Amino acid sequence: MKSRDSLIRSKRFQAEEKRRQVEQIEAMIAEFERMARELNDQILAEEERSGIRDTSHFAYPTFARAAAQRRDNLITSAADLRAQRDAAQRLLDAALDELKRAELIAERGQDRGARAGVAPAGGRRRGAGHPSHAG
Repeated sequence: MKSRDSLIRSKRFQAEEKRRQVEQIEAMIAEFERMARELNDQILAEEERSGIRDTSHFAYPTFARAAAQRRDNLITSAADLRAQRDAAQRLLDAALDELKRAELIAERGQDRGARAGVAPAGGRRRGAGHPSHAG
C-alpha cells in the first residue's frame, strides 16, 4: 500500500512539475509578445516623428531600425517557445496519463483488498466452521 501511495505521490509531483514548466513557458511567450508590441509602438512613434516609414530610406531612424530588429528577434523567440511549449504540453499530458493509470491501479488494489475481507456468497468466510479451524 505504501509503495502505491509513494508511486502516486511521485507521479503527481512529476505531473505538477511538467505543469509548472508549461506555465513558465507560456508566461515567457506572453512577456515576449508584450515586449514586441511595445517595441512596435515605439517604432511607429519614431517613424511618425521622423516622417520616414521606408526602412530602406537613407535617413530612416537608427532607433527604429534597431527596435525593429529587436522586435523581430522577440517574435522569433516567441515562436521557438511555442514549439517548446507544445513539446512540454505533450510531456504533461503523458505524465497526467501515467498518474491516472497509477491511481486506477491503486483503486483496483483497494477494491480487491476490500473484497478479500467480505464473506463469500455462502455467508461464511472460507474455513469458518471447518473442524480444523474450530477454536
